[in-house]
Amino acid sequence: MSAEPIAPPRANPELVGHEAVEAVLRQQFDAGRLPHALLLSGPRGIGKATLAFRLARYALAAGEGAALDMFGAAPALGAGLAISRESGVFHRVAAGGHADLLTVERAYDSRRKRLRGEIVVADVREIGAFLRLTAAEGGWRVVVVDGADEMNRNAANSLLKILEEPPRRTLLLLVAHSAGRLLPTIRSRCRHVPLAPLPAATLRGLLARYCPDLGESEAAAVGELAEGSIGRALELVAAGGVELYKAMRTMLERRGGIDTLALHGFADRLARTDADEAYRTVEELLRQHLARSAIAATRQGLRGQAARWAELRARIDDEFARADGLNLDRKQTIMGAFFAISKAASAV
Repeated sequence: MSAEPIAPPRANPELVGHEAVEAVLRQQFDAGRLPHALLLSGPRGIGKATLAFRLARYALAAGEGAALDMFGAAPALGAGLAISRESGVFHRVAAGGHADLLTVERAYDSRRKRLRGEIVVADVREIGAFLRLTAAEGGWRVVVVDGADEMNRNAANSLLKILEEPPRRTLLLLVAHSAGRLLPTIRSRCRHVPLAPLPAATLRGLLARYCPDLGESEAAAVGELAEGSIGRALELVAAGGVELYKAMRTMLERRGGIDTLALHGFADRLARTDADEAYRTVEELLRQHLARSAIAATRQGLRGQAARWAELRARIDDEFARADGLNLDRKQTIMGAFFAISKAASAV
């Protein structure tokens, strides 16, 4: 049986697992009490951007003067924030062609042939120019910043100025995987809407739908590693994440320390130009391993040890970001991370 592809957030007509949040947002919008800026936060891949574009479509369709039909009504509205998949608003948003919707995200770096590691100030300045325009369809203007916690300092300061004095009938939707990385002044100017990871049963159902050929044991392993994120689960399946995780654990848990020769081979494999997906997967698995180590130490009352694991995670995060920003040797970055974790574990 072939797997059903999952639609990108701007074209996804379905939202699973966040029905209660969706109902509150619709109620507030319909009552005219929705704040001008929302911060949608939560783990990567749980549906934050899907919810943002769902709310954007609803606002654009239900807003005054937006694509009225022959009876003077807005396009057919469904449950929650759903609008008809056949409506012009849905199709224009899905195609990235709605004049009253602007999406800001990490841009493609043509020189390095990959997405930039951060959102830069030039990307955010587009918002100011966009909001100075009159709404093309007479209703709302909506901005989605997908990956708001990936803005650099200059970009964040530029966005802050916009949040301080937003034009009338403007909706700013910030999507962040880690709200704590945003400037406190940005957080204070947004209504924070935290989204929880998907329940295990919901994740199992989505895996069965999108990866019907996945074996039961592998599906269980993917579900555990994904921690309530269907996006993360699908990435793990595509990148062979379970096999990568097993290899990673084998090296880190080897008695007597890491087998240097085996690590060289593993890092060589990840450093290939065609292995970007596997490299990113191992990068995320290492972060997850360190986070779990910190949590385990905290539960055991070992606060100093938990702090050391957290500090190591931050340091390794910086090393991966530096490798991306300066186009450094990925093999050395991977090996450095493994040796640092092994050294920390031996000191416990």
